[in-house]
Amino acid sequence: MISVFDIFSVGLGPSSSHTVGPMRAAAEFAEHLDKQDTTELVHRVRVDLFGSLAATGEGHGTLIASAVGLENVRPESVEPDVYESIAAHIRNDHVLHLAGRHAIPFDLADDVVLRPLTVLPRHPNALRFTAYDETGLELHADTYFSVGGGFIVREGAQEPAGTDGPQSGPSCFTSGDELLEVCESQGLNISEVMLRQELMFSTEEQVRLGLKRIHDVMLDCVERSVQVDGCLPGGLNVRRRAKKWHDELTLEDPDREPGMAMEWVNLVALAVNEENAAGGRVVTAPTNGAAGIIPAVLHYAMSYIPWLTHADETERDQAVAEFLLTAAAIGLLFKERASISGAEVGCQGEVGSASAMAAAGLAELLGGTPLQVENAAEIAMEHNLGLTCDPIGGLVQIPCIERNAIAAVKAINAARMAMRGDGRHHVSLDQVIETMRQTGADMSDKYKETAMGGLAVNVPLC
Repeated sequence: MISVFDIFSVGLGPSSSHTVGPMRAAAEFAEHLDKQDTTELVHRVRVDLFGSLAATGEGHGTLIASAVGLENVRPESVEPDVYESIAAHIRNDHVLHLAGRHAIPFDLADDVVLRPLTVLPRHPNALRFTAYDETGLELHADTYFSVGGGFIVREGAQEPAGTDGPQSGPSCFTSGDELLEVCESQGLNISEVMLRQELMFSTEEQVRLGLKRIHDVMLDCVERSVQVDGCLPGGLNVRRRAKKWHDELTLEDPDREPGMAMEWVNLVALAVNEENAAGGRVVTAPTNGAAGIIPAVLHYAMSYIPWLTHADETERDQAVAEFLLTAAAIGLLFKERASISGAEVGCQGEVGSASAMAAAGLAELLGGTPLQVENAAEIAMEHNLGLTCDPIGGLVQIPCIERNAIAAVKAINAARMAMRGDGRHHVSLDQVIETMRQTGADMSDKYKETAMGGLAVNVPLC
């Protein structure tokens, strides 16, 4: 059973599957060596990257993230400047401290092996760590799969790492239809069902505080981004626009007029994804590549839903919790019934899923019934079907940054359309999720986060 804090976790940019996941896998491997009491015997660690991780590894920061993780550095807790300091030390001195204490030689050019044409059966995002002693004898090896949103699965394991907890209960659901049945039978809305499921992991106070922290990280991310200009790293020289836009909008629209709402939505989405592209701290929602959609639509809700603009702090915190719980309920359905990995199903699994989640959260705050909320999620996903993942230069910049803004507006439109209806519709959420899964399976691999098709090959790198 997936927690809301699995769907929304704190990490570093630019990619949840290519940066956060590999870093977590590396840290878990280092921890496993510690448990075996073999850390001090290790003289060398080799990292093999397969499939999509190898194809876009440099642009997504996968190589250095795998190395930093071996120092037992975790993406959810490390500060971006500390991460950069450790990364610089590894790059310049060709040394890393395994498990944070045992110094071993490590050269990214020699000790990270790229195998872009080798795709392991379970998932396109695979990496293998192998530890050797000073004689070259293999001490231990593990293969991990980074399956999207920062989730990792160790080969031989059945479930994503970090999802320990009760596996069933009175409010559990595994499909959109089951979710609606629980809502109807228990007289609950979707956020309440998700909260009851979450209480099998934590206390209500822990959930509330955790969700507030997630929202605070989102807000901090926007605040940091609108203070920085210049170009994003990676060589494309993509200009950061959020600061300029923020300064202009602050002067043009000091009273937040409703007619300017989409301008602010665009700004928030761009700000988050520029910060992600720069390697900053973001919330995977449900992935880093789609991290700007939920914050942008949540900003819209808090700024333009009339009852919320006059609410006190407690009421606003409650609204944020309801939005995120509803969005997570939809997100876990995509995660369990299809995929949120661009390397597996294309960008429809990242931006499309996030758009559906945001639409559902907004519809809930607009007073939608469970049927209307489910309809909002379905509409948003239906109009993201077939979306490819073809980042130029393997960087999470073009078209990723603007794509978040477009998808946020789609989510708002989907919620508004659903609220005009009574919840009855021809295509169910389950059906559109299954269609997304099938579309991803049919999609050529070159459009699934490999930078081998689409814009990635038709736009010169200059």
